[in-house]
Amino acid sequence: MSRAGLDKNRRDVAEMFDGVAKGYDRTNSVMTLGFDRRWRWLTRRVLDAAPGERVLDLAAGTAVSTAEYSKSGAWCVAADFSLGMLRGGRHREVPKVAADAFHLPFATDSFDAVTVSFGLRNMDDTVAALREMCRVVRPGGRVVICEVSQPPWRPIRWLHHNLVLRLLPKITRPFSSNKDAYAYLAESMRDWHDQRGLAMRIAEAGWDEVEWMNLTLGVVALHRAVKPAR
Repeated sequence: MSRAGLDKNRRDVAEMFDGVAKGYDRTNSVMTLGFDRRWRWLTRRVLDAAPGERVLDLAAGTAVSTAEYSKSGAWCVAADFSLGMLRGGRHREVPKVAADAFHLPFATDSFDAVTVSFGLRNMDDTVAALREMCRVVRPGGRVVICEVSQPPWRPIRWLHHNLVLRLLPKITRPFSSNKDAYAYLAESMRDWHDQRGLAMRIAEAGWDEVEWMNLTLGVVALHRAVKPAR
């Protein structure tokens, strides 16, 4: 089994996620103590997709998030570059597309919204990925990103970095099909932007009205932004 490094080589990342596809949803629920379900529900609320809208769920993995967003009545498509992850979600009845986040196989202005849950930090060029998302969303459309973040309160941040993230590979080992992958995931969480840092990169990519909301003491944050009207 392979694992990626913090250089986030795209082939390494794809192979790593192919390797963790088996049991991925169960492992996520274990390592988040079940909070993953609440984060998906809150992401759907912030996304606020209406029936008939077109939503791109990028880095959708096994499409568990796509299925959640589809409850709104919107047409939601799961896109991921890991075929193993998409196959892992084959029992979920939503459209699935193999896609590179930097070269999306969709026309300009073809979606009302795009969302990414816990996938943006695995992309080696954050701003370039956000620009490509902006391209496929119509003017006035929105992006919603649910991603790990940095707890703003120093004691919680210290505990998160020095206790939770150090224990994460050990906690997930009995449940994961690739134990080394979770060592990378813990490293990527520690290395990721804080809330303001990600907001600045979203704005740099061409999005307007960037805002964020902390979840679970800031361990996770939701960012939302709008594509400017022409």
